[in-house]
Amino acid sequence: MERIGVLTGGGDCPGLNSVIRAVVRKSLLEGYAVVGIKNGWKGLVENDTMLLDVNAVSGILPRGGTILGTSRTNPYKKEGDPEKVKDSFKKMELYALVAVGGEDTLGVASKLAQDGIPNIVGVPKTIDNDLSATDYTFGFDTALNIATECIDRLHTTAESHHRIIVAEVMGRHAGWIAIEAGIAGGADVVLIPEIPIDLEEVCNIIKKRHARGKTFSIVVVAEGAQFKDKGLVTQEQKLDSFGHVRLGGIGEALANEIEKRTGYETRVSVFGHIQRGGTPTAFDRVLGTRFGVKAVELIKNKKFGRMVALQGIKIIDVPLSDAVKALKTVDMELYDIAKVFFG
Repeated sequence: MERIGVLTGGGDCPGLNSVIRAVVRKSLLEGYAVVGIKNGWKGLVENDTMLLDVNAVSGILPRGGTILGTSRTNPYKKEGDPEKVKDSFKKMELYALVAVGGEDTLGVASKLAQDGIPNIVGVPKTIDNDLSATDYTFGFDTALNIATECIDRLHTTAESHHRIIVAEVMGRHAGWIAIEAGIAGGADVVLIPEIPIDLEEVCNIIKKRHARGKTFSIVVVAEGAQFKDKGLVTQEQKLDSFGHVRLGGIGEALANEIEKRTGYETRVSVFGHIQRGGTPTAFDRVLGTRFGVKAVELIKNKKFGRMVALQGIKIIDVPLSDAVKALKTVDMELYDIAKVFFG
């Protein structure tokens, strides 16, 4: 019986277990055995696995996170690790590998597909929704709904205390969560990584609200947003194995500047990992399931070096290289819609 490996890399998100479950159930129907690789690419470096059968995936559909664990390990960061990955692939006697992840995880998969492990299929996962070639990644809908609910809750306390509240949401390079949660939650200002923050403009919007009797405001900001004024720096300079700066602090810095420039009491609420934890929405469960089933179909049909994707309402497949060659940033038409409701 041929064996398929499956790993989940990068940040966790709701819906990962639906993909694992679907890969296992579809594989067993097609006559494959499934090997779960623990903790992303680290599991292939260290040859760390678990058997995935029907019992192993029973009851995991509504669970957040991933039963396989995850990490941000980059095997191309340390000399000798790519060879360890290839050796583990052979030792595990794998016929093919399903790599579930975002830009970084699938970037590694794309390299490996051209560098010794051609039988790889990718599944797109990121709450940031910033992968090219797919309209949506699972995890995004859950994060969006959580962020929207949190913004809804901030409205009542902000109004009661006559405060400005800055809501910091996730989004490193793309502000999809910020823009859609901002629109859905009725935010008064939305700030995204695609457009540098103009503090004067933000403060003027808030002042105009106060002038017409609105003594509170909700400002949504993506964690990766940057100030137009380059003298204001919030992120640490420490990098992870994929070269990303550790984010955090934009909400606090923004709140301090707003209070200083307007004189209005300002607080900050960082939603953080709450957005990526807990039970996945029905949309993410269904999308993850469809992706998992399609991934096994690609393996069965020997369509390797591909990534499953959602375009319109159809699940298709695209070259892995297309998925990671550029980030999908916020559509400015959507940003213009959000701006209608600023102030």
